Amino acid sequence: MKEDIIFEEGSDNVFADLGLPDPKDSMVRAKLLRLIVDIIEHRDLKQKEVCALLGVKQPVVSDLQRGKLSKFSLDRLLKFMTALDRDITITVKKKPARRKRPAEITVAA
Repeated sequence: MKEDIIFEEGSDNVFADLGLPDPKDSMVRAKLLRLIVDIIEHRDLKQKEVCALLGVKQPVVSDLQRGKLSKFSLDRLLKFMTALDRDITITVKKKPARRKRPAEITVAA
């Protein structure tokens, strides 16, 4: 007997789908954290080297690489980005009137 599979299509924000608090903030931080980890991997940096670059102790680097998002504020992640030689540009603009969704924060690399 074939069983029907019931599913619900998610949004573009898993944090919102799970009903977690501050889903937009969490998504921004998650994207930044992923970019930081990608930079570290691309540069083939060892944890000791990352510690020196970011000015943190080894457990902090481990938390980064394990994706422990709750341990990092937006401010701290932005500081890590600049420590990894990345410029950050923040552009503020008016939300298009025709867009019904609330204003948003996005991360683009």
